[in-house]
Amino acid sequence: MSAAELAALIALPPGTAERLRADLRGRDDAVTAARSALGARKTDLQEIEDQGNPAEDPEALSARLAALEAEAERRAQEIGRLAAELARDAATRAALAGLAVETEAARAELEVWEAVNKAIGARSGDRFARIAQAITLDVLVEHANRHLADLNPRYRLRRAAELSLQVEDRDMGDTARATRSLSGGERFLVSLALALALSQMGGKGTFAGTLFIDEGFGALDAGSLDLAIDALETLQSQGRQVGVISHVEAMQARIATRIAVRKEGGGRSSLRVEGPGT
Repeated sequence: MSAAELAALIALPPGTAERLRADLRGRDDAVTAARSALGARKTDLQEIEDQGNPAEDPEALSARLAALEAEAERRAQEIGRLAAELARDAATRAALAGLAVETEAARAELEVWEAVNKAIGARSGDRFARIAQAITLDVLVEHANRHLADLNPRYRLRRAAELSLQVEDRDMGDTARATRSLSGGERFLVSLALALALSQMGGKGTFAGTLFIDEGFGALDAGSLDLAIDALETLQSQGRQVGVISHVEAMQARIATRIAVRKEGGGRSSLRVEGPGT
């Protein structure tokens, strides 16, 4: 170092010299670290060189790399396909959740229709018709028994199996009997009770205004005939028109207003209205 350079250094402020020394030490440390790293890299290079070059040539390695890249592409596509299937599965599950609610509602509706089918039956409604007829017949029997209690209290009607009728004979310990076992007069009174009950059920529960009875009175004894006529007169007193077709003299004598049919021969007949004062 020349005298001039030395003089220049001596002339530097004390702080500058200290900074230069610190910078110099830092540079020395960096050189030491670089030498250490260089030594480590040389050691790594030597180990790699000692292992020798790969057994496969570059072309084979390139082929393997291309195959691996193709496999990676195939797997990426498979991942995409599986992701799409998962998305469809999630959408299907969401749709099925809605279908479960609809299915439950449909099942509840099915239970209602099954109950209706059990009550009504086939589409024709035969079972329901039988049920309605049975209920109607029960009501008819109830009304008929009220009239039968006045006409002939010995008997009481009841519904048997399905839509058939039986009579209870109170004089024989309420024994059930078939209606065909009744005598002519008894059968007539039962039929009259049913006819009166049926007329009572007409027109939404109101009485029918007119009732016609064709014969049957000839089979009644005097007591039963009086009961039948009394019942008919009671109906007439209630404001209902009762028409009776009969050849029984006792019946004719009890009817105030009559239409008499007279034979005139040659297949001809004449009508005449007879009543009080005629």
